[in-house]
Amino acid sequence: MFPDYRLVGFSGHPYSAALGRLGIGAIDERVDEIEALGKELAGERKVMPVLELIAVVVQADPGADGAYRTRASDEIISGYLEAARRHDGMLILNVQPGRASMAEEVRALEKWLVEPDVGVALDPEWDITAEQLPGRSYGHTTGEEINEIAAYLDGLVTENNLPQKPLVFHQVAPGVVSNVAAIQEYAGVEVIRSVDGIGSATMKIETYNLLMKDLPPTVHPGFKLFFEEDVVLGPLMTPVEVLALTPQPEYVLYE
Repeated sequence: MFPDYRLVGFSGHPYSAALGRLGIGAIDERVDEIEALGKELAGERKVMPVLELIAVVVQADPGADGAYRTRASDEIISGYLEAARRHDGMLILNVQPGRASMAEEVRALEKWLVEPDVGVALDPEWDITAEQLPGRSYGHTTGEEINEIAAYLDGLVTENNLPQKPLVFHQVAPGVVSNVAAIQEYAGVEVIRSVDGIGSATMKIETYNLLMKDLPPTVHPGFKLFFEEDVVLGPLMTPVEVLALTPQPEYVLYE
């Protein structure tokens, strides 16, 4: 996958435009926009269009099992996978686990993860304990848990003779993920730390630089932008500004 490609994508869910650009209007129109942005973000690489569907969505209501999350239906996931394939792209299934186990939520998606063009994204800010409520405080995960999920995906790749899969973890603040150094290297998985967070270009660059300081060689850099929220404090960062980041992001995601 790397360094041949740069991944460029939108995130979202069809039931709520507030969850990201990917949930607004026709899917193929959104992928056309991804491809247009991809041309500006390509640099010297080929671009892989990415549809990052929030397949496990954190909820304010605990639900019957008390997990504060709901899962997207097979119908929704298959529709986005078909769209990704129409554009020679990739579907990434995003997991906001609430009080459920993040690793178990990933395993519950195995019927999709054995497909050659489906990867995983983790949202650990929504990985909360039994004492926490969604949105009241940041959740947390560890490099050990991310490594466990990477090993699981690598096993699927080996067993099913699949191409490499991306495993993204979005990180909004340093305390959301501890001991990133525990993440090991796997032939079948490329792990990506996507620097999350809303703010001005200055704020976002500061967070990016901070989280890149301890980036181990087993993890690749990523960067996330917000079409609506980021512009409250200034203009949206341009592709030129994104590519000027050091190290250069290998996954660029827009919400």
